[in-house]
Amino acid sequence: MARTFRLALAQINPTVGDIPGNTAKILDYLERAREAQADLVAFPEMATTGYPPEDLLFKTSFLTDNVAAMEKVAAASKGIAVVLGYVNILSLERGPDDMGPQITNAAALCYDGRLVDTYDKIFLPNYGVFDEERYFQKGSVCPVYRIAGVAVGVNICEDIWYPVGPTTVQRQAGAELIVNINASPFHAGKRSFREEMIAQRASDHGLAVAYLNTVGGQDELVFDGGSIVCDATGRLAARGPAFQESLIVTDLEFTDELPGKKQGPTVAAAALDAVGTSKTLTLSNESEMPLAAKTPLAAPPMAAGMDGPEEVYRALVLATGDYLRKTGFSKALVGLSGGVDSALTATVAVDALGKENVVGITMPSRFSSEGSVSDSKILAENLGLDLWEVPIEPAHRAFNDMLEERFRGTEVNVAEENVQARVRGNVLMTVSNKFGWIVLTTGNKSEMAMGYATLYGDMAGGFAVLKDVLKTTVYELCRWRNRQGRSFGTADDVIPASIIAKPPSAELREDQLDADSLPPYEVLDPVVKAYVEDDLSYRDMVAQGFDPAVVRQVISAVDRNEYKRRQAAPGVKITHRAFGKDRRLPIVNRYRQHDSDGPK
Repeated sequence: MARTFRLALAQINPTVGDIPGNTAKILDYLERAREAQADLVAFPEMATTGYPPEDLLFKTSFLTDNVAAMEKVAAASKGIAVVLGYVNILSLERGPDDMGPQITNAAALCYDGRLVDTYDKIFLPNYGVFDEERYFQKGSVCPVYRIAGVAVGVNICEDIWYPVGPTTVQRQAGAELIVNINASPFHAGKRSFREEMIAQRASDHGLAVAYLNTVGGQDELVFDGGSIVCDATGRLAARGPAFQESLIVTDLEFTDELPGKKQGPTVAAAALDAVGTSKTLTLSNESEMPLAAKTPLAAPPMAAGMDGPEEVYRALVLATGDYLRKTGFSKALVGLSGGVDSALTATVAVDALGKENVVGITMPSRFSSEGSVSDSKILAENLGLDLWEVPIEPAHRAFNDMLEERFRGTEVNVAEENVQARVRGNVLMTVSNKFGWIVLTTGNKSEMAMGYATLYGDMAGGFAVLKDVLKTTVYELCRWRNRQGRSFGTADDVIPASIIAKPPSAELREDQLDADSLPPYEVLDPVVKAYVEDDLSYRDMVAQGFDPAVVRQVISAVDRNEYKRRQAAPGVKITHRAFGKDRRLPIVNRYRQHDSDGPK
């Protein structure tokens, strides 16, 4: 008779530092899993603390509170095995580098009211947004646990990404199922790549793999969930939803052959030795609920996969909503210019927070077109948000009068133009200060790359929804959102067609267009992506067919405006290389490329 193993994956949304709140959520989902008669319930990487806690890991009290939380969960594990991500304390004494206590990124295995064992993460990511080598010691033991008659290996996030890794060691020790817990940040296109990788690991090793991912926004990161289970052939057996919490419960069938040591992929002994050693532990009792007595599941959970503009839009909505909820803001403020960026920002905000929690302000100047004001009003009506009109002409005139004597005899330039942007920034921040609402900035990645933004003007605010969204993607997201119609509870075409169709303009001078200063966005954006996200050189980009003049303009502008981006609000990461933690370049930087005909 085949052995049936009921697995529950708790795809939860923890908050960094909210150890009591995270613990309450974990205990709630543990009880749900027990009610579902699961043999094992898994929680995400560092579920007790939230991920990434960064330098909170240097605080002794934070670490000990996290261990106390783990022990509270362990005490609640009567009759069910629990895999829980937490921080394991090896020593509270500072390590040899004097950076902090000696700790590991760990998974606790709890059962029958106690901590049975701890797995310490072996592969520590130290690239992109990750700094795990700054904080953690690496593990060296790859355990296999016999739970309800099934041999289960537990490992963490990066451990599964290597073809030869802890999974290989655990397979050779007899593992039939790998439970891999994660805090894997989202970027567009990652879901399908991740699912292919997990399927490959499962089929290569001939075992089932459960990949549990956390969900939710944390500063600039957003975690998409999308947890999956693949069987030993690599077939997708279960998938959790994207961008929402869920308890994913599924039954896995294993042959009645008793588990024992088995060979995985053929690898050199030296490669395995570098990963770690194995050990096997058997839980003292089987599940309290006999397998035959369990209520059959209706069907394995299989949420639809999500790709393209939908996954990007959902990421923006979740990240924006979580940023406000987790930082304690109740309302958001958006300056509505009548342009596509502010329209998309306001729409995301309403979808994330509800129309009653978003206020729009239109701030016309002497250069604002009538369409900009009327389009903002139509957008506000479609979204159902409160719209204030605050003309900036009196303040604009006052600034000009104040500076007239000092500017006399000089040519009018961007300084006078940017006065308007800074007046608008002051209006938004003053209203924010008055009522305690957060300002959502509306600039996009194309503008941030080129420095086409005003410090203390349109860059002023608390959170940048579109910071990692290229202008061409802004248009794509607007069109996608309009196609969703009333499924979001707003007008069919929430963003007026006139906003999408109009040429982009800052409207800081008469008849101004973005195209006066920048190449057309369909020309600009691929070059920005090549330079910022793919790190291509001038010569590489020209070889790919990009206009040399545009390439020179992009390289020069991106390098010159690093100081602006350092002062920008945090924003949602939706590409594999976002401005911020992903891309750390010095402000003082005289390096210039030396390719022939490149920027000098």
